[in-house]
Amino acid sequence: MKVARFQKIPNGENETMIPVLTSKKASELPVSEVASILQADLQNGLNKCEVSHRRAFHGWNEFDISEDEPLWKKYISQFKNPLIMLLLASAVISVLMHQFDDAVSITVAILIVVTVAFVQEYRSEKSLEELSKLVPPECHCVREGKLEHTLARDLVPGDTVCLSVGDRVPADLRLFEAVDLSIDESSLTGETTPCSKVTAPQPAATNGDLASRSNIAFMGTLVRCGKAKGVVIGTGENSEFGEVFKMMQAEEAPKTPLQKSMDLLGKQLSFYSFGIIGIIMLVGWLLGKDILEMFTISVSLAVAAIPEGLPIVVTVTLALGVMRMVKKRAIVKKLPIVETLGCCNVICSDKTGTLTKNEMTVTHIFTSDGLHAEVTGVGYNQFGEVIVDGDVVHGFYNPAVSRIVEAGCVCNDAVIRNNTLMGKPTEGALIALAMKMGLDGLQQDYIRKAEYPFSSEQKWMAVKCVHRTQQDRPEICFMKGAYEQVIKYCTTYQSKGQTLTLTQQQRDVYQQEKARMGSAGLRVLALASGPELGQLTFLGLVGIIDPPRTGVKEAVTTLIASGVSIKMITGDSQETAVAIASRLGLYSKTSQSVSGEEIDAMDVQQLSQIVPKVAVFYRASPRHKMKIIKSLQKNGSVVAMTGDGVNDAVALKAADIGVAMGQTGTDVCKEAADMILVDDDFQTIMSAIEEGKGIYNNIKNFVRFQLSTSIAALTLISLATLMNFPNPLNAMQILWINIIMDGPPAQSLGVEPVDKDVIRKPPRNWKDSILTKNLILKILVSSIIIVCGTLFVFWRELRDNVITPRDTTMTFTCFVFFDMFNALSSRSQTKSVFEIGLCSNKMFCYAVLGSIMGQLLVIYFPPLQKVFQTESLSILGLALGEEWTAAG
Repeated sequence: MKVARFQKIPNGENETMIPVLTSKKASELPVSEVASILQADLQNGLNKCEVSHRRAFHGWNEFDISEDEPLWKKYISQFKNPLIMLLLASAVISVLMHQFDDAVSITVAILIVVTVAFVQEYRSEKSLEELSKLVPPECHCVREGKLEHTLARDLVPGDTVCLSVGDRVPADLRLFEAVDLSIDESSLTGETTPCSKVTAPQPAATNGDLASRSNIAFMGTLVRCGKAKGVVIGTGENSEFGEVFKMMQAEEAPKTPLQKSMDLLGKQLSFYSFGIIGIIMLVGWLLGKDILEMFTISVSLAVAAIPEGLPIVVTVTLALGVMRMVKKRAIVKKLPIVETLGCCNVICSDKTGTLTKNEMTVTHIFTSDGLHAEVTGVGYNQFGEVIVDGDVVHGFYNPAVSRIVEAGCVCNDAVIRNNTLMGKPTEGALIALAMKMGLDGLQQDYIRKAEYPFSSEQKWMAVKCVHRTQQDRPEICFMKGAYEQVIKYCTTYQSKGQTLTLTQQQRDVYQQEKARMGSAGLRVLALASGPELGQLTFLGLVGIIDPPRTGVKEAVTTLIASGVSIKMITGDSQETAVAIASRLGLYSKTSQSVSGEEIDAMDVQQLSQIVPKVAVFYRASPRHKMKIIKSLQKNGSVVAMTGDGVNDAVALKAADIGVAMGQTGTDVCKEAADMILVDDDFQTIMSAIEEGKGIYNNIKNFVRFQLSTSIAALTLISLATLMNFPNPLNAMQILWINIIMDGPPAQSLGVEPVDKDVIRKPPRNWKDSILTKNLILKILVSSIIIVCGTLFVFWRELRDNVITPRDTTMTFTCFVFFDMFNALSSRSQTKSVFEIGLCSNKMFCYAVLGSIMGQLLVIYFPPLQKVFQTESLSILGLALGEEWTAAG
């Protein structure tokens, strides 16, 4: 096998070689050789000109495998509907019997029906396509010596990519730096155990399968632990993930429960409709009516009565609702979640970044020898001062404070550039503190020899370093983390420049200070340093504030009032957690708080008994979330759970609604979630629940409209046949009614603006069918009004015992106008049209006006008069029809 395939592209007079390298060969070669083949600069990355040049050949780093069926084929496929084929057969029979007018009429009506169905289906597909573009993958890439945050599709072979915990690997990479790196390759290899990665080249004999290439990070896999840098060797179709992705895309998305129930409802209605239509045909034939006319009317009635558009309208409404949610900063990845949102009765939310701003700022320092320092200024910048006893402290002026700042700055992976944080907010707060004291350069003074990364389980991070100017001296450890964990590794403390043995009395002092800072709503971090872990010197505590987000308190109050219970999950201490929860209105005198240790001591059954009263889970880690979810679900709750870390992924999958953070959330987390909050704001969850309830109500509205129209049309023809009346509507008129029923008026009910009161209504029981007794009653009442009104007009016109085109036109028009009023009353299940506003849904107004204009064309436009066998009505006749409609 060749090392690489070099392909030539003309570039003016010169020809540029563009390298393409396979993962198998890249894993066998040393990093330097891979970089040489790819003409890459590993440390500084490619320049913009080179990136553009390579992209011109390789294209974007994405898969374009969807081979769209031509529109004309999609249009033709609409004619495969059995009912449409029956109508076509009816038109052919009419031609054979020389009834050319009927044949033309039926054909025109078929074309209109098919076109409406095609447009609906096309809209549905386009809406779903839009959804798939909502969450573009991103990555960190080095270009021209700068670390950039860019879209993964922008990458080209030769780019340098940085990976950290929780990232999705954006392209196939040959790793050249790796610290404690393990990657979940289950999406590619099916192997569930994360794979440890190294940078050394591999012998050709040992890298036959993908899983054994331990120096390659494959596109689409997930970083579970550690960090790394790699050079891009394959993008898009040239990555190992290409084939897997093609297979994945071929899988059809499963239907939502609501779509399934609509499919079932449609089938049941089809069954009953065919039964009734069969009886109508039989009775009509026995009464001596024209068999071809009865056949055509029956087939048209089947087209009208069977709500084949119901599942499509449901999909369009769900998809359009999801697009509206995007404007409210919530990305719903899976359509069924829209239904589930209206049933959600418990929200478990992380505190940091969701209920609070996640703009961490150090406001208080407590040194190990008892000094208190206040810190001014907010945000990730150098503006602010550190004040001890009224004096501003800068640099190494106060050694006790400086040591704390030094430890926080060196034991840190964050970077603040142009007042923008790249890294974790807590670490950003410590860098900002160092900037205020002019000590932020300390980070560069040390060379890191080893690192113990932070994890939500151990709740601390440590680094082992040597000073650049004193590399012959022993290594020094710096540690930061939760006080309870850090103090375990300390044996001494600093007091006025001396190192003293850490006594229990001193520990009690620190514990009291930590509790005092926590009860003030501060997040408390402990810092220590020393020759090695287990022999550290305690340096002191810093208090970091994370102010609540604006509007969260109001959202919490509204949700609790509507019957949604809210539970806060945090790694903070009890004092801090309860202080913030009380400030947000989550915690009252009757509420309880439970620690992570207490959760560990209980089984799911025991936890489920106390969980309804618990408002705060403190010192909790992601593994506790799983237990909390199971205990709530055991009580029959529908649970929404927020998360942002790698370890949250399992809990997000287990929750009824997994909610990932858009800004701080890892790719692993977003992958597992059902919904993503673009701005990480708790208020957005409330907006999503409101929208979810509104969408469900809209679906109920058009189900009511469609079913009442369908039942009315069936009942009208059935009664006329049984009473031996002439047919009040001909086949073409019935098809026109079907166009109105499945067309714009029905569609526009799906985009009815959300009622502002809907959020105050209690969550829906997920077991409830969409067809409640109340809705069925409304459908029947609407149908009876349409049938009685239309039959009365027909009977009134028939008093001369002669059926004329004018009679059927009056009846037909009356039915259509009754149905328009039916659509108007279907806009809300609880409020009158005057309460919700006559023109609040502009789309509905346009749809009804369009339908009325269409109806007038059918009555007065000569070519359409021939198709629909209508006759021009006098203004009096039209007014009389409308008068009866309004009375109905």
